[in-house]
Amino acid sequence: MIVLGLTGSIGMGKSTTAALFAEAGALVHDADAAVHMLYAPGGAAVAQVERAFPGVVRSGAVDRALLSQRLVEDPAGRTRLEGIVHPLVAAHREAFLETARAERAKVVVLDIPLLFETGGEALVDAVVVVSAPAHVQRERVLARPGMTPEKFEILHARQIPDSEKRRRADFVIDTSTGLAAARDQVTRILADVRAPGWRPKRRRT
Repeated sequence: MIVLGLTGSIGMGKSTTAALFAEAGALVHDADAAVHMLYAPGGAAVAQVERAFPGVVRSGAVDRALLSQRLVEDPAGRTRLEGIVHPLVAAHREAFLETARAERAKVVVLDIPLLFETGGEALVDAVVVVSAPAHVQRERVLARPGMTPEKFEILHARQIPDSEKRRRADFVIDTSTGLAAARDQVTRILADVRAPGWRPKRRRT
């Protein structure tokens, strides 16, 4: 089973690209979706997050807006939050991989927003970075509801620069030229890794 790591900075089109991989037949694990599930009523993170940040749970679920505000007020809290969430997401990912192996999947994609920031490249056979020019990224992010230039700069500063991600990537997908072009790039990557004789670029742990 080939394991690809998919990552990219905010606004680069990673979620759309993940959907293209799924459309092409790869099994995709979405780390962001896993976090949403963990924060939902009954989710494994709810009680722990409430203990760490009292008052952020509403109707049995973590209120992400309240939590974000708390983190603005207490930047050091992000480390506490990551200590709660990252192990739970990792356990969810491992269960996904076990199921994929049992189903004899040929290619799986781990959609990990902070793949390089968290050392996730050690988990995969090759890394795919989704990218676009800086002006395209900015336009996309600022078009999101509630986004401001200040919020964008804060989020952008937390991530490894796009140029560095591209340098460290095994494959790069440029999403600035439309959906059809991105789909073609996904198709080529899958053809490459499925080709006889292809060898993993990285060693998985």
